[in-house]
Amino acid sequence: MTIPDHEKFMRLALEQARLAEAAGEVPVGAVLVDQGEILAASHNAPVSSHDPTAHAEILALRAAGLKRSNYRLPGATLYVTLEPCIMCAGAIVHARISTLVFGARDLRFGGVRSKFALADSDLLNHQVTVIEGVLGNVCAAMLQRFFAERRTAG
Repeated sequence: MTIPDHEKFMRLALEQARLAEAAGEVPVGAVLVDQGEILAASHNAPVSSHDPTAHAEILALRAAGLKRSNYRLPGATLYVTLEPCIMCAGAIVHARISTLVFGARDLRFGGVRSKFALADSDLLNHQVTVIEGVLGNVCAAMLQRFFAERRTAG
């Protein structure tokens, strides 16, 4: 896919992140695409669902797996506003996602670049192509604003 395509789908992931924020969740959104078709779009929901695994990426993988009737999603590209954690990175590898595109790095919990390099590790039997920084400034600004508002409100 081209840079404009990556930006188009990242903007859709940002829309999902806004939905998460409106629901009081950390604003992270994900969109899963295969050959230009959106298989799933989701946002963080661990607080509202009382489910620690309800990250945007996991919810998108679950929905796409149901849509395709397959837990493997080879050829698919996952767009996420924030670098996936190790739980999500592991799920991305297990699902055989081909490409991961993320916006902002997660310096505290990042499982793809910041703390670990799980998605494209040669220690595993599947490597994901990783593209980082697509609309990264916009993604980072949304998260920074969210947490700044939480600190001043509390």
